[in-house]
Amino acid sequence: MQQTDVFSNPPEWVAKAVVYQIFPDRFRCSGKVKEQLQLALKPWGSDPAEQGFQGGDLFGVIEQLDYLQGFGISCIYLTPIFSSAANHRYHAYDYLQVDPLLGGNSALEALIEAVHRRGMRILLDGVFNHCGRGFWAFHHLLENGEASPYSDWFEVNHWPLHPYPSRGQDCGYSCWCSNAALPKFNHSHPPVREYLLAVGRYWLERGIDGWRLDVANEVPADFWLEFRKMVKAVNPEAWIVGEIWGDARPWLQGDQFDGVMNYRIGWSSLCWLAGNRLRRSKRNPAYPLQPLGGEGFVDVLGTTLGWYRPEVNRSQLNLLDSHDVPRALHSLKDDVGALKLALLLLFLQPGAPCIYYGTEVGLHGGHEPGCREGFPWQQEWPLDLRDFIHSLVALRQHCPELCEQSLQWQAIGSDGLSGRSAQLSPQKPESEELIQVWINRSRRSWLPINTGLDDPLWIVGSLESSGRGLAPQSAVVFSKEC
Repeated sequence: MQQTDVFSNPPEWVAKAVVYQIFPDRFRCSGKVKEQLQLALKPWGSDPAEQGFQGGDLFGVIEQLDYLQGFGISCIYLTPIFSSAANHRYHAYDYLQVDPLLGGNSALEALIEAVHRRGMRILLDGVFNHCGRGFWAFHHLLENGEASPYSDWFEVNHWPLHPYPSRGQDCGYSCWCSNAALPKFNHSHPPVREYLLAVGRYWLERGIDGWRLDVANEVPADFWLEFRKMVKAVNPEAWIVGEIWGDARPWLQGDQFDGVMNYRIGWSSLCWLAGNRLRRSKRNPAYPLQPLGGEGFVDVLGTTLGWYRPEVNRSQLNLLDSHDVPRALHSLKDDVGALKLALLLLFLQPGAPCIYYGTEVGLHGGHEPGCREGFPWQQEWPLDLRDFIHSLVALRQHCPELCEQSLQWQAIGSDGLSGRSAQLSPQKPESEELIQVWINRSRRSWLPINTGLDDPLWIVGSLESSGRGLAPQSAVVFSKEC
């Protein structure tokens, strides 16, 4: 690629975006999808571990755009929406058709129009590593065996294939995570690449603002090189986000993705704020829920931010949780004070903060699929953090440095953390601010602080200037014009 492609001009809107991730089947049922009529849908709010569909749809998302925009959301990220026989829709059988249960292509067209009319953006989930057993080319393979002209579309290891293998039986083809329901594409076969690139182009041309790319590390890098060229040719301002859970430097050199799902920001924040009260019911090496001290948290944060150029850090999708991990409130054992501080840390990092649907109302499901609950529209909410989240959005708007650069962090004692803006830019000293942040994670002890500044710009909890300092589970932000 030419040098001009290497992060010379990442999408500027991303750094100021506030993202809301939606699991469509569980967000809102509008009652407007005729294809759902007289179907055996699960009752809304059913156990998310059960198979089946609860009936959330894209018209339901449209109905709640004002709700989302009201507390500062500017971009929505939808987990997969294409036709699938699974409620999570990572088992696609037609990439050019929005699932009829979600309202079909017309519903997505209406959603895109409604989002853009409000000045918001929309990100779709691209599952280009694997498909479902019902995908048309794989279905052809199952019906025709070795005689199928689509046999090279997949990585066949032996015949006959066993798409529903018995215990201990090999399915005969490569699939994601040894799951026979998810046959893996053969990306070395040109027609496969052409098809997947055409899918990516098709939805960009219909107005989406970017792609989140599922299990991106399992797709050959040379495919992503072509994918980026295609995306940027269609829309240079489209956002490309890869699902990479750890060190993503190989994918963030400017020739593949703009950013990744920055899980390291999430788990490290939760691990520090919860400390020994952290719930560790599920072990995942890529999302290690283990208590962290202040120095450990600062080290993870510094290492993560230090891996990438500033342009990359501004293009990351930062998150506390998602449809794939326990909800933040679950990991924090329902400690709302700790959740507020975790959200603050999320909004203090360069990149786009992402709120998983229902965080603002206190959803607290465990590891997937428990974290995929129905949104409790018709029930009393355990929490209402909308005003709190809106205050964090306002804080970023007031201090644009937070969107542009990382703070310099330091552990203070056993429970404190301080951060301050980096050195001022000599190019525009008249518009720069000196930012100081102090956070006390303790549930019992006060944190003495000495800011040298007067009235705080933002605060949660309590601050006493008389000497006691910052109250338990409190945080304060100071900003000084220079």
